[in-house]
Amino acid sequence: MVTEKEIEQVTKLMKIDVHDHKEFIDKVHAMIDYFDILDSAGVSDEEITMDAVSLSELREDEYVEYSDKLIERLNHYKGTYVRAPKMV
Repeated sequence: MVTEKEIEQVTKLMKIDVHDHKEFIDKVHAMIDYFDILDSAGVSDEEITMDAVSLSELREDEYVEYSDKLIERLNHYKGTYVRAPKMV
């Protein structure tokens, strides 16, 4: 399954500062187990039906001018980065 080294590598790639990688091993395993449950649900032969929507029924995109720079209004904006909340 997932090792501490793999979690450490992912946190480095995502530039996430994690001090104890071992605490995430159980959480990642629980997520993978959940995906295994979803995979075993056996819905591959189920057909998903959707009503077709023609392009003429969709709304037109509109440009709406906004005077402020949205990125500068973020609380955790620093330089070219936006700081996300800590993972718990």
